[in-house]
Amino acid sequence: MYHKTLPYRMFSLFNYVFLAVIAFLCMLPLVHTLAVSLSGRAPANANLVGLLPIDFTWDAYHKTLSNANFLHSLWISVIRTVIGTAIAMAVTFLTAYPLSKESTVFRSRTWYSWFFVVTLLFGGGLVPTYIIIQKLGLMNSLWALILPGAIDVWLLVLLLNFFRGIPHALEEAALIDGAGQFRILLLIYLPLSLPAIATLSLFKMVGHWNAWFDGLIYLKNIQDYPLATFLQTILIQIDSTQLSSLGREMENISNNTVKAAQIFIGALPILMVYPFLQKYFVKGMVVGSVKE
Repeated sequence: MYHKTLPYRMFSLFNYVFLAVIAFLCMLPLVHTLAVSLSGRAPANANLVGLLPIDFTWDAYHKTLSNANFLHSLWISVIRTVIGTAIAMAVTFLTAYPLSKESTVFRSRTWYSWFFVVTLLFGGGLVPTYIIIQKLGLMNSLWALILPGAIDVWLLVLLLNFFRGIPHALEEAALIDGAGQFRILLLIYLPLSLPAIATLSLFKMVGHWNAWFDGLIYLKNIQDYPLATFLQTILIQIDSTQLSSLGREMENISNNTVKAAQIFIGALPILMVYPFLQKYFVKGMVVGSVKE
């Protein structure tokens, strides 16, 4: 009955108000960006726009969606996110399963575990990684953005701990019925791990969508840039003459409203996907944190 006491109710009210304020503050930059993208050129360039549009217009979105280079970079980001997330989840799932077994079942488990832990603590660095990508012939290809991050050790540890929370009795019963390890993996572990896989997929999806630095160093043609790299290039680089190959359409991107529209459209896919994975996100995080 502790939840009916006055101190508990006051504490709950404080939590709700505090979280509502934090959520509102997190939404402010996005609301401001949306307001700028829907405002006229003069108030946007004069930084007069707050949380509501001034001189409402759709011109920025019309220019953005008629920009073939922007749409092409958006399509590359979609392909990278879908293929990269699928490959990463498949590799992580197949790696976490044997590592979740006891050392009596998988005798080399400790050696492989230390191998992944070392890569988690010590990275090879930018130059060795660049040389490897170059020697493998992955330069100027989408695989240079996908394969180096195919397995994330941090996500591997999360999924491994989730596997260890699945009752061993289920696996023992399947072994008695004659099932092999591959069948146990697909028919028992995969269905039970859907909340964890959905959570980790969301992490990986956001990572691929927002990654921009790898596209900048592994891709030479600006036309092949994913959306995050494309936006970083046009928003950060001062020397816009490097973008002259994109034609006269790039002249309009210097406008604050067009930039705001591109940023909002770039963030929109993740905002649309997140509500569908949010229920798995909460369940996946809670189940992996409980130990008995």
